[in-house]
Amino acid sequence: MTDFLLASIHHLIVFGLAAVLAAELALMRPAAMSPHTVKLLGRFDAAYGALALAILAAGFVRVYYGAKGPDFYFHNHAFWGKMATFAVVGLVSIPPTLRIAAWKKAARHDAAFVPPLEEVNKVRRLLLIEIHVFALIPIFAAAMARGVGYGAG
Repeated sequence: MTDFLLASIHHLIVFGLAAVLAAELALMRPAAMSPHTVKLLGRFDAAYGALALAILAAGFVRVYYGAKGPDFYFHNHAFWGKMATFAVVGLVSIPPTLRIAAWKKAARHDAAFVPPLEEVNKVRRLLLIEIHVFALIPIFAAAMARGVGYGAG
């Protein structure tokens, strides 16, 4: 039952990450940008950061207390592919987070602040890259769950 609960929590957090990332992408449109949108983006980005930390904690607990144990994960190339992909997503998410934080700060000083079009487009491109790389995570997870990459090499 413990493994089932850990897997369920892990999956729910991943779906939450995907939903927040999709919401940020939907909001990150030049035509939709407004002071209110900047505020919403800040909230979604904070939720994204919290969920990213939660998935790391849930994953750690799952590796050490789940049914398969650390030996299964640490000797599985698909697991390390998943971890590397998660790291890439995290690195790609840094510039959008910094830009959104700067926009929020500007909006606090100017109630009518709207980010410049070129910045919105740049952040949108990074979010698109992030969501496409993120899509690899469940592929690695499916491979890993089926033992693909276990003990390889």
